[in-house]
Amino acid sequence: MALFNWAFARHVGGEFILRIEDTDQVRSTAESEQSIFESLEWLGLDWDEGPDKGGPHGPYRQSERKDIYKEYVQQLLEGQHAFHCFCSKARLDEVRSQQQVNKETTRYDGHCIGLEAGDVASRLSAGEEHVVRMKVPSEGQCTFKDRLRGEISIPFTQIDMQVLVKADGMPTYHLAVVVDDHLMEITHILRGEEWLNSVPKHILLYQYFGWNVPEMIHLPLLRNPDQSKLSKRKNPTSITYYRDMGYLPEVLLNYLSLMGWSMPGEEEIFTRQAMVEAFDVDRISTGGPIFDQTKLKWMNSQYLRALSVDEYAQRVGDWMLNPERLKQLIPMVQERAERLSDLVPMVDYLVGERRTLSPDDFQHKSLEREQMVRVIHHTLGAFEEMRSWQREEIYTTTQSLADACGMKVRDFLFPLFIAISGRGVSLPLFDSLIFLGAPLSLGRLRDALEVFVVSGKERKRLDKEYQKLEFRQD
Repeated sequence: MALFNWAFARHVGGEFILRIEDTDQVRSTAESEQSIFESLEWLGLDWDEGPDKGGPHGPYRQSERKDIYKEYVQQLLEGQHAFHCFCSKARLDEVRSQQQVNKETTRYDGHCIGLEAGDVASRLSAGEEHVVRMKVPSEGQCTFKDRLRGEISIPFTQIDMQVLVKADGMPTYHLAVVVDDHLMEITHILRGEEWLNSVPKHILLYQYFGWNVPEMIHLPLLRNPDQSKLSKRKNPTSITYYRDMGYLPEVLLNYLSLMGWSMPGEEEIFTRQAMVEAFDVDRISTGGPIFDQTKLKWMNSQYLRALSVDEYAQRVGDWMLNPERLKQLIPMVQERAERLSDLVPMVDYLVGERRTLSPDDFQHKSLEREQMVRVIHHTLGAFEEMRSWQREEIYTTTQSLADACGMKVRDFLFPLFIAISGRGVSLPLFDSLIFLGAPLSLGRLRDALEVFVVSGKERKRLDKEYQKLEFRQD
């Protein structure tokens, strides 16, 4: 999505804006923000305005724009386009459950929409927990035009009375993005097709405020080879994963540009500048493009073979043999090595692809298959929820998981050693995890889980089991 927005802006001489949409304070971290910066910079997708560059429309973090949103929420309330909702989670869950039983669209039932002003004021004064919701017409439909898909109509009966301000005072994406797009003078919105059903909510907000609606272009989502939606469960989805695995940035950019778009001459290998010069939004296909790891590897090989010996050596040095990466490796091997050459066999699984695993690699005198699968599955779930990738947090998480699973720590760590290193004996597990980083580590755990051929039914059972573990802190 960033690539297509960038290419479009550069092609038409516009501006590409980087905005950090961090209204979800649980999922948004300094690390995740830094990852966005690093990924875009590595790919060469430069931006004209953003948190690090400033600009006339700042601040560029939504968490720093709360006072701006308050002003517009008040406008909606005064114009009777929004209302305070005091419904408890228990009541909302009950309403949704009943709607599901009746095979109805699950949506807010308008319970608080008719509250008297005095009642609302007294409950607010008492500090009663509440949210602010937008009003949605009970009849009719929203008809809008998408540049790639033409005219689309969605009945208002399918549109929920969206929460605009959460109980913690933070705006939701839907309010923030509309206000920000208007104030930042956004003219074109290129985003994923999963947002199509939210367009009526956004158009209503534009209408309530009396603002013009930017042109909307909903791009197709990437797919796995089996046509399922690309997800981290089946494929690495972090840009840093591909960087750390030794893909060239220009290759990944080239390959991603082919995901739903094509050059006028249908050539597959081309430069970033060539893409900018030829970019035409109307050449974007709405069919789900297949993200094929084999094709990506082939393309990377073509680029590598085209490099001179000096260029190849420079790329290898930039990738792994740079001082910073070596400084991370040395402490792990210095106390264990007898010769400088010992470094290579000790760290091969850290600087290259871990060897292919088989069920035999997980043979253990006291652990059964089910225990191995449980350890890897639950650890993967816990690691995915971690807000920062720090040694102490990783250590504490695995210790707590082992206790929750009723296992000795040593036994619990065994399948993780195998999953990460491919060996029964390796460099310290937690040091290895830190060096590899979250994307590569999670990728290896997912790969290890596939070795056990976990069925969909078994995965669902494990998911439910994991959700009940008492180690988890909500």
